[in-house]
Amino acid sequence: MNDLASPSGHRYELAGVMSGSSLDGLDVAHCVFTRTAQGWEYEIIKAETFTYPAGLREELHKLSQIPAEAFAHLSVRLGHYIGDTLKRFFSESEESRIRYIASHGHTAFHNPAEGYTCQIGDGASIAAITGIPTITDFRSMDVALGGQGAPLVPIGDALLFHQYEFCLNLGGYSNISWSEQGRRRAFDISPVNKAINLLARQIGRDIDFNGSLARKGNISPSLLAALNNLDYYRQPPPKSLGDGWFNQQFMPLIHQHQDLSVADQLRTLYEHIALQLAAHTRHLPPGKMLVTGGGAHNTFLMEVLQHHTPHRLIKPSPKVIDFKEALIFALMGLLRIRNENNCLASATGASRDNCGGVVHTI
Repeated sequence: MNDLASPSGHRYELAGVMSGSSLDGLDVAHCVFTRTAQGWEYEIIKAETFTYPAGLREELHKLSQIPAEAFAHLSVRLGHYIGDTLKRFFSESEESRIRYIASHGHTAFHNPAEGYTCQIGDGASIAAITGIPTITDFRSMDVALGGQGAPLVPIGDALLFHQYEFCLNLGGYSNISWSEQGRRRAFDISPVNKAINLLARQIGRDIDFNGSLARKGNISPSLLAALNNLDYYRQPPPKSLGDGWFNQQFMPLIHQHQDLSVADQLRTLYEHIALQLAAHTRHLPPGKMLVTGGGAHNTFLMEVLQHHTPHRLIKPSPKVIDFKEALIFALMGLLRIRNENNCLASATGASRDNCGGVVHTI
């Protein structure tokens, strides 16, 4: 029997790679999974975030606007960057133990309503550079089956973090998952770090550290009402957000309020993020809510969120806060190799659960 198909007691070592929409950097995690009689257990051996070179980051920021040939070239170059980064990340002993690499890639387009999604970061290049089989393109199968292709993390929430009633991720966008009548429910809520970072960069900062800028600002009733009135928030789940919607519908509302200071824009944005979390979860029973993603480090944002929600917000260890998505993509890669479903229709709206991902072997 292939050891990846063994029912329990075996250690599986994989690397998970995540590039988020906020362009904070490339998250890499060396993960170990053990299948026990009770389910899956995990350990993050080590993890690191690699800041993108300035030129590459700028290209990724504008990738939806470049010609087709340049787009294809950028995907290969990003694959080379990921492969080279992994080679630096692995120690010699780790490299011999890692069985697979699971890379989410960087989202270029996401429009499930029109039946397409695209994450760049060429998997063949990653496999060729590292010599390790690589799994990429986790979203396309779900979209082909009529789903949103997002959120994908609920499978990991269900298998690795089931002790919490809710799992909230505060990344470029916020998303939440929970179990309801034996099924995992999930959806994207609102922009978070993607919008916060853009506003912070207007005054020369990469981030709003601990919410220090927003804390000095005042809420704008007119901007808050405009953001809260976006049609997306009235749509029932499953639903997901993409950069097209963000650039065409969300940010123009903020740009229309240029009379406000950046501090006031940020304070209003924080209130909007918290109100949308409250609006989308007020019908759910109180419980423990695990909070991960870069936004969990933002103390003022956490204060505003806790003020508006009856759920008890819980921050795990910094390693889990920062690398939960890389961890879960490693798990999804493992499930793909085991030919087990790694994407839940109850979370995405697809016609059925599915096993997504393209395997690049050498």
